[in-house]
Order: sequence, then C-alpha cells, then structure tokens
Amino acid sequence: MYWKKPGPANTEATVGLALERAAAAGIADIVVASNSGATAEFLAGKAPNVVCVTHAQGYAAPGENEMPAAVREALTARGVKVLTTTHVLSGAERGISRKFSGAYPVEIMAHTLRMFGQGVKVCVEVAVMALDAGLIPYGREVIAVGGTGKGADTAVILRPAHAGNIFDTYICEIICKP
Repeated sequence: MYWKKPGPANTEATVGLALERAAAAGIADIVVASNSGATAEFLAGKAPNVVCVTHAQGYAAPGENEMPAAVREALTARGVKVLTTTHVLSGAERGISRKFSGAYPVEIMAHTLRMFGQGVKVCVEVAVMALDAGLIPYGREVIAVGGTGKGADTAVILRPAHAGNIFDTYICEIICKP
C-alpha cells in the first residue's frame, strides 16, 4: 500500500495493515516507534510481543524524556515493552558530525534508507535497537512500524541484525509507506 502523503493521518490504517500482515505471516513481534505513546497505544494488547521504541533521553531537551511517565506506565501495564536508548543510526556519531561539520558512515546509511522514506529508516533503526536490547528474538522476522514526524505511515517486515552487524539486516517486505 502506498499512501498519497506521509504523516499521522495514516496511523490507524498503517497499524491495521501491520496487524493484518502479522496474523497472516504468523509474526508475533511488532516494534513501533512512538514518542508520545499514541501509536503504541494502537498496538497494545493486539500482538504477543509489542515493543515501543522512543526517542533517546535528552532528544528534545537535555535530561528530559518526551514520553510522560504516566503514559509509559500505562503502556507497560498493557504488556508493551518500552525502550528508551541511544539511536543506532545517529547517537554519538551525530554529536561528532555536529562538532566537526562532516558526514560519517552511519549518517550516510541513515540518509540512504531515507531514500525509501523516513519511515523505512525508522523501521530499520527501531528494530535493530529492540534486538540489541534483547526485546525481540534474534534471527526471526518482525514487523516494524514507523513514520514521518508524528504518527505512523510505514510498516515493514524485516529480520534485524545487531548493530555490530547491521548490514546483515534484511528487509523482507514493505507493507505500506508514503
């Protein structure tokens, strides 16, 4: 499915397609990018293993987390695993590029993935982050849901690899994207 425009207007349909495809393919693990918790809420309780990956602590402002503690607690109570950690496709490397005004390999990888859309980059990133945190199984296909800005507009089936072997990540299918 290709959406005419990116953005949060596609969230409900994207989540619906991801759940439909997960059921058809027997995929138990869904990783979702969500900073406010709104997109993760659409998935809570609807798959055996839902992992919500947020922006890193300090992303919006030093020392702060974008997801309110009450939302994190509510998602956790509904069985969603919430992960807040350094972004695998930016992290420390972005700090180096800001300091020295250059482009570095991981940022080039991120920009290359964005050629398929911001959501595809996000899907790869959050799946690798969830795998590195031990929240999804190694070697199995998962569905990742991400987007462009707020909400979700992209869903992908992939077999993520750990960050140390990120080029072994395999994108199996793009379910939907702008």
